[in-house]
Formats: sequence, structure tokens, C-alpha cells
Amino acid sequence: MTREGVPPAYAGLPDGFDTEADLGEPGGFPFTRGVYRSMYRGRRWTMRQYAGFGTAEETNRRYHFLLKQGTTGLSVAFDLPTQMGFDSDAPMAAGEVGRVGVAIDSIADMRTLLDGIDLGAISCSMTINATAAVLLALYTAVADETGVPRDRLRGTVQNDILKEYIARGTHIYPVQPSLRLVSDLMAFCSAELPRWNAISVSGYHIREAGSTAAQEVAFTLANGVEYVRQALARGIALEDFAPRMSFFFAAHNDLFEEVAKFRAARRVWARTMKERFGAGDRSCRLRFHTQTGGSTLTAQQPLNNVVRVAVQALAGVLGGTQSLHTNGYDEALALPTARAAGLALRTQQILAEESGVAEWADPLGGAFLVEHLTDRVEARALKLMKRIDEMGGASRAIGFMQEEIHREAYRHQLEIEAGKRVVVGVNRYVGEDSGEAPPGPDFRDLETRQVAALGAFKRARDAGGLSRSISRLRVAAEGDENLLPPMIDCVRAGVSVGEISDALRSVWGTYGRPAAG
Repeated sequence: MTREGVPPAYAGLPDGFDTEADLGEPGGFPFTRGVYRSMYRGRRWTMRQYAGFGTAEETNRRYHFLLKQGTTGLSVAFDLPTQMGFDSDAPMAAGEVGRVGVAIDSIADMRTLLDGIDLGAISCSMTINATAAVLLALYTAVADETGVPRDRLRGTVQNDILKEYIARGTHIYPVQPSLRLVSDLMAFCSAELPRWNAISVSGYHIREAGSTAAQEVAFTLANGVEYVRQALARGIALEDFAPRMSFFFAAHNDLFEEVAKFRAARRVWARTMKERFGAGDRSCRLRFHTQTGGSTLTAQQPLNNVVRVAVQALAGVLGGTQSLHTNGYDEALALPTARAAGLALRTQQILAEESGVAEWADPLGGAFLVEHLTDRVEARALKLMKRIDEMGGASRAIGFMQEEIHREAYRHQLEIEAGKRVVVGVNRYVGEDSGEAPPGPDFRDLETRQVAALGAFKRARDAGGLSRSISRLRVAAEGDENLLPPMIDCVRAGVSVGEISDALRSVWGTYGRPAAG
């Protein structure tokens, strides 16, 4: 039985199934079968490999390696201090610099990170939320320096702060100022970066925290509705931002349920946008990135993860993803090695070039089981979304969503521990590990080098320009001016990520703590 409770012997289309209204054609409303008519025959999904390794220099080397291997888009992982708005020399950053991603403290780091990469030719996804506006300011400033027109920049910044409160925890400011930053970034991209996805509403972290497929769809789309409302309240025209919204989902092990989840998410979003906001078809398309499930990887028998990743990647492709990241088999042990990252990319390339799945749009569409699962996920998601609406929307339903995820995660773990849910190599077919832990980097040396480089950068700055830029940012934060232009001025003047974040903390306070004074 799936986690959504469907008995495995089920056969037959759902009661009341309307082939024309519910299924339609690929590229046609409600986009159940895909957002484009030709799907991968017209254009392959973007093959991304999520990477961030300690320093910007080391990460830049990995990006060049991946580009030579055939990856078609960059995906940046940042370390926790960068995500939380702390410089590498801050006491709160001690012991965490560069551990789960790259440390980006200043424009000097961003220049190094992107050295030798044509920003006008490659798309870049940045997984960053509370400091998303600052990192986009840095990226834009470096593009300006290298002469790349802003209207050529392609990529995505996650910028999904609600799921941080719900499932992940890398938030900084109270909810309302955080939502202001989200909409400021959306407005800036609408005006200045027309090819940039200003938000990637993320169900991935909701699923990784323990939700079911239906909860992942419901909570993600409820957050998406909240962001649409925020943007409209700022006076941004729907058709100026909604077509550039993107989504980000996990792919876990239940192949058919995952395919159904992606199909249901497209249908629910299309109908929600049309019925609630009167959106046109371009704004009803749910375009999404998929990452294979990090929480499904096991430290025991790590080579088994190669198979898990392949199954999950297949689910993403059969479900119609627009871009895909495949995890390295060793990620339950340490940062992925070059060998593991290369094999993960080859997994996508084999699917694209050898399996034949890229030749067909929605190849499982119409299958009895898949249509039943799609309807079931849709029905459960809509029920949860209705409850969130009754609470006043996603920003007021954070506690409800947290509790639902925690309850489901606990139930799932109990099933694993009781042996009711099999995890090969963990609670069944347990034997000697089929792999060894890869050697990890020396984080102490890495942190020392990063802090030293930051100190040298800070000592070389113009104090007067620094002070003026920070003062202007504080004034903008106290009013209603869009914060991206003063942030770009700040990073050009050498203001660091932590200093920008501290300026905003002094005005807004932090989540659960008011501003001083």
C-alpha cells in the first residue's frame, strides 16, 4: 500500500473521471499531461547538479568539472551562515563555515564563484531563502561588472521563506518583513530580470521533513497562493510575475505515486490560478524542478542509493519535470565526491539518451492506476488547502502545517522501525556495507582560510562609502522602497552579506524577537 493508502491491486479509472476535463492534451489546460505539447522532444529537461563546497574557489572548480561532463545548468548550495545572514567571521558561524555548501560573504566571493562562467549562456539556480535578495544582488552586480545585460540572465532563486518557517528553519526576520523581501525580489525581477524565476516555491523540504505526497502538494501550492496574493497587493500585475513563478518538488521511491503527484500538482495549480485569480494559461502553467530524495538515501550499503536515485529520477521525468538534480550515492555520508556527482549526472543522461522515456509526453497518462492516484492526491491536497484557506492563508497556518508534517514523519519512522516499511540494507537484507565513507574536506582549515580572506577584504574597503550604503539600506527598510537597488549599491561598496542582514535585523528584529530600540 502506498503512503496515500491505495491498495496495490487496484484497477479501473476513478469514478466520474472526465477524460477531456481532467486529462486533456500535453500543453493544454489544466496541464495534467505536461506544460508543453512536445515536452522533451522539443527540449530536454535541464540537468542540474546541486553543488557547494566550502570556498568559492573550490566550488568554481566543481562547476567547471560538471560543465565539462555535460551538465546544462548550475545549482548553488550555500553554507548555513550564508543562509542565515552571518559572515564567516561571526561567532554564530563558528564550526559551520563551508560545511553544507559554499560560503559567500561578499562580492569578492561571488566573483570567484562565477569566474570563467558565461552568465549570459548558462542558467543558475540558487537555493537560498532568508538572504535570497542579498545573493541575487551579488549575482546581478557581478553580471553588471562582466558586461552581461540583465535581460539575458537566466536562473532561479528559491526565495520561499514560508517553507522555512514550516519545515526547515533558516529564517531570520518576522513573517511579514520576510514576505516583503519576497515580493520586493519578485517586483525587481519583473522590471529588471525578465528571464529570471523570482521564486521557486519549494515542496522539496516539506517532503524531506516527512510529509506525504498529498501534503507536499497542498502545502507547497498554499504557499504559492500566498505569494501571489502578496505580489498582487504590491501592485504587480499578475501576468508580469506569475509566468515566471516556478516550483520545486522531491522525488521519492514510490514510482507511480510520485508520477501521479506531479500530474496532480499541475492540475490543482492551473485550476487554482484560473478560478481564484482569473489567470491566463501562461500563468496557470506549473513549471517545476525536481530533486531526488536526500532523506531516502542510506549510509548503510551506500551503493544501493544509485538504484534509488535512478528510480526517483525516472519518476521526475515520467512526471514531466522541467529540470532535475540527481543526488550522489554517497551524500548520506559526506559531501558528494566528484565520482559520485559524475555518476549522478550520467544517470540523467542515460535516461535522456538511452531509455526512450524522453520521446513521449506523459507516457503513463490514461493508465488506470496512475489516473486513480492522480485523483486521490488531488482530492487530499484540495482538502488540506481548504483548511489552510479557512485559517486565513499559509502565513497564518504555519503551526498547522508543522504539526501535520511532524505527525506523518513520526508515523513513517515507526513503520520503518517496526519493519512494516522496508528499507533495503537497513531493516531487511542487512549485510556488509557495499561502499566506504568518502574522505571529507578539512573544515577547520577551510574556515581559517575563509575568515582570513574575509578579513583582508573588509580591511581594504572605503569606510565612508560603506557607511553611506548601509544607512541608505536602513532608511529603505523603514519605508516601502524596493530593497534590491540599495542592496546592489551595498554589495558594490563592499558591504558583506552579514552586514546587510544585520542592518535589516536592526530595523525589523528577528522571528520571535522585536528590533532593538
